[in-house]
Amino acid sequence: MEGQILGNRYLLLEKIGGGGMAVVYKAKCTLLNRFVAIKVLRSEFTNDEEFVKRFKVEAQAVASLSHPNVVSIYDVGHQEDIHYIVMEYVDGMTLKEFINKHGAIDWQDAIKITIQICSAIEHAHKNNIVHRDIKPHNILLTKEGIAKVTDFGIARAVTSSTITMVGSTIGSVHYFSPEQARGGFIDEKSDLYSLGIALYEMVTGKVPFDGDTPVSVALKHIQEIPVEPHKLVPSLPYGVNEIIMKAIQKEQNVRYQSATSMINDLNRVLVQPQGGFVGRDNINGQSTIRMKPVNSSRGLNESRSNEYSNKQNELKKEKKKTNVAYWLAGITSVAVIIFVVIMAISLLTKGDNTEPYKLDNYVGREYEAVKAELEGKGFKITPTWQESETIAKGMIIDQSIPPGTDYKSGNYTSLELTVSSGRRMSKVPEVKDREYREAQKEMESSNLKSRIEKEFNDDIEADYVIRTEPAAGEEVDEGTEVIIYVSKGKETKRIKVPNLVGKNEEEAQKALADNKLQLGTIIPAGAKGIVNKQLPAAYSEVEEGETVTIWLTVEQQSPATDTSQQSQPSDNSSGKDTETQGPADTSQPSLPVDNQNKNTGNEGN
Repeated sequence: MEGQILGNRYLLLEKIGGGGMAVVYKAKCTLLNRFVAIKVLRSEFTNDEEFVKRFKVEAQAVASLSHPNVVSIYDVGHQEDIHYIVMEYVDGMTLKEFINKHGAIDWQDAIKITIQICSAIEHAHKNNIVHRDIKPHNILLTKEGIAKVTDFGIARAVTSSTITMVGSTIGSVHYFSPEQARGGFIDEKSDLYSLGIALYEMVTGKVPFDGDTPVSVALKHIQEIPVEPHKLVPSLPYGVNEIIMKAIQKEQNVRYQSATSMINDLNRVLVQPQGGFVGRDNINGQSTIRMKPVNSSRGLNESRSNEYSNKQNELKKEKKKTNVAYWLAGITSVAVIIFVVIMAISLLTKGDNTEPYKLDNYVGREYEAVKAELEGKGFKITPTWQESETIAKGMIIDQSIPPGTDYKSGNYTSLELTVSSGRRMSKVPEVKDREYREAQKEMESSNLKSRIEKEFNDDIEADYVIRTEPAAGEEVDEGTEVIIYVSKGKETKRIKVPNLVGKNEEEAQKALADNKLQLGTIIPAGAKGIVNKQLPAAYSEVEEGETVTIWLTVEQQSPATDTSQQSQPSDNSSGKDTETQGPADTSQPSLPVDNQNKNTGNEGN
C-alpha cells in the first residue's frame, strides 16, 4: 500500500510493523506536514464484523485517553474497504526489541520504565478501560527513553461481563494472566499481572514461563510457581523481587489491587531497594486441600477406633524418645552451666569497659553524613523517605529514638530516620514540532503549567512548537510553569519605498538597492532621463525584495540652429516647442490623470 493516499491527506510511506489484526505504516500528513503512524485493518478481516468491531473499539478506547505515556490518536476513517486509525508516530523501538537487542535491563531503568507504563495503565483504568494485552511488544520507547503504551485492539470497557471469550482467548500467552488463560473474569488486576511479567522479563532477560506450545505455557500460568527473579539475578534488590512476585500472584485478590498502589511501591523501591514495605497479606496463603466427608456413625466409630490404636503406638514411641531426650537435656544443661560460669568470671575480672553513647538530635542534618557516623558506632539505620515542599532533599525530618537517649555502642540498635525526598518532581515532556494546543495538554498531563510565547521562525510553520524552557527531559517541581515557544512562521519584513522622483536611472537603482528593493520596469524602455513617476509610490510600505517601476522624462537633444533662428518671433518658437514636446507626451503611460497624480506626488517635473 506504500504510496497510497488515505483520506485525501495521509501518504503511506513504509510499513513499520504489524500484528495479527492490522498492519502499521509510517505516513506523512500533507495537511499538517508531520509524520504519523497509520494502523490499517488487514484486508482478510474487512468483511469480518467481529474484527471491524474490535478495530473500532480500539479507536474509541484510545480516543478517550489523554496521557503522555499513551500513544495519541489523531483520526479514524475508512476508504472503500480500508479501515484505518491515524496515531502519533513514535520514533524509536518496542520494549521487546530493546530487550532482544540489549538483554536484561538495569533494575533502576526497568523500574522507571515500569512506572511510566503503570501510569498509563492507571489513566486507562480511571477511564474504565482494561487494556488486556500488556506486553513488551505493545510498549514503544522513544529515543529520549519515554515509554508509550499502544495497541488497545482488544481493550474493553470494564463491566460485569468483562470475560475472555471461551474458545478464543485473546492476548499474548507469555504475558496474560491465569484468569485470561482460564477464560474467566478480567479486570484491572489482570493488566497488573501482565505488567509484572513484563518487569520480570526486563530485569532477568527472560519470561518466567515458556513451553513448546501456547497451551503448555497457559497451563504454567495457572499451575506453576515461577522462579523468583533474585535467584536468577543475585544482584537484584530484594524490594524489586517483592514487587514482581506480588504483581504475578495467581489469585487476583492477593495482587496489587490498583495501579496507584503499584506505582507507590515502584517509586519507593528506588529509594529503599532493600524492600520490606511490600504488603504480603495472603501472598503465602495455605492451598486448598480435599477432605473425605464423614457420612455415617459407622465411619465415625471406625475412625475413633483407628485413632485410639494409632495413639497407643505413638505413646510407646514417644516414651522411648523421652528417655533419650532426658539424657541429652542433662548433658546440655551441664554444658550451659559451665559456659555461664566462665563468662561470669570473665566479666567480673575485666569489668564493663563499654561506655554509653548518647544520641544527638539529627533533625535538620544531612542523612548520608549521619548514616556514616552512626553505622560506624554499630547502629543499624533504616531510612523512610517522605516528600516535602519545604525541606531539601536528603535532610532528616524525624528520628525514631529521641535525642539524649543513652545507648551502648556496638549493640546494633536499630534507628529509623525519616528523610526528605524533596518536592514531587515531573519531567518536561518532548513537544517540539507539535501543535501548541496539543503541547499544552501534554504539560497539563505531566502536572505542569504552561505559558505561550510566539516568535518568528524560518524552519517551523506557524502554531507549532519550537522549543520549551526548561528543556524537554529536565526534571522540575510539579506545578512549574514551562514556557512553550511557538512559531509565528517566517518573518516578513516591510520596507518604506524611497522617493525616486528627480533622480536618474543609476541614482534610482542605488537608492532601491540600499533599501533592499529592486528596480523593475523602466518606461519608456531603454530611455535615459529623469524619474517623474514611480510605482509603488514613495514612502509606501512593501515586502523586502519587491520591485519598483519608474517613468522617465526623456532628455531631448536640441537641433543645431544659428543666432538668427533663435531670435525668431515667439509665435514660431512656441510652435516648434510644441512640436518637440509632442513625442515626449505620447511616450507617457496611458494611466488616468488622477491615478498618475496619486502615485507620483510631483507633477511639476
